[in-house]
Amino acid sequence: MAVARKPKPSRPALRLKELPAERKKRARKILAGLKKLYPEATCALVHRDPLQLLIATILSAQSTDVTVNKVTPVLFARFPMAKAIAGAPASEIEKIIHSTGFFRQKAKSIQGACRKIVEEFGGRVPDTMEQLVTLPGVARKTANVVLGTAFGKNEGVVVDTHVGRLAMRLALTTNGKDSKDAAKIERDLMELFPQTEWTFLGHALIWHGRRVCYARKPNCAACLLSKHCPSAFTFE
Repeated sequence: MAVARKPKPSRPALRLKELPAERKKRARKILAGLKKLYPEATCALVHRDPLQLLIATILSAQSTDVTVNKVTPVLFARFPMAKAIAGAPASEIEKIIHSTGFFRQKAKSIQGACRKIVEEFGGRVPDTMEQLVTLPGVARKTANVVLGTAFGKNEGVVVDTHVGRLAMRLALTTNGKDSKDAAKIERDLMELFPQTEWTFLGHALIWHGRRVCYARKPNCAACLLSKHCPSAFTFE
């Protein structure tokens, strides 16, 4: 006789009755666990300055850090400054970044951002959220990466696919229906964690998502955060 298998949950079992104070207390324990696991967590995109990080982050959309890190040394060796990238033939940029995907749109965004940096910001990447999001190809997530990693400013939490997934599984967001609502997830994380930890939090959650809390088969047995996670061991 065949044994019936438990249906795989479509989304994590959230602590819907958890009080805000209880969630905040649990968040502190999660943060402590992340600091123990990943004390050196940082951005995986190789860069030397804010401009290189900005461009690498734009290239990372729908691509991997490994792929981007292979492309950027070639790009920056050929065009080391914003002015050089802004004035380069688009076809040359596209050829270099082709492997990152969506290369035509990315080349357009990179050159547009560099032109604005040269024309309006004296050739230097701006260091405020308000100015960064005016650059072509730069939305809040990219701006958070640049501000937190390049300038040491905790203006928000980077919410990529890993952070969104873990925020849902760890029940750190009250957005129980849509893990793709990055703006809502970011607001919830900012309310739970001290502002001084926002940049670290994003990096650490990304590292944990890549190393333990995988999208398809999270390794709950090896996860030091499992005792604080409502979704632990709910996946086949």
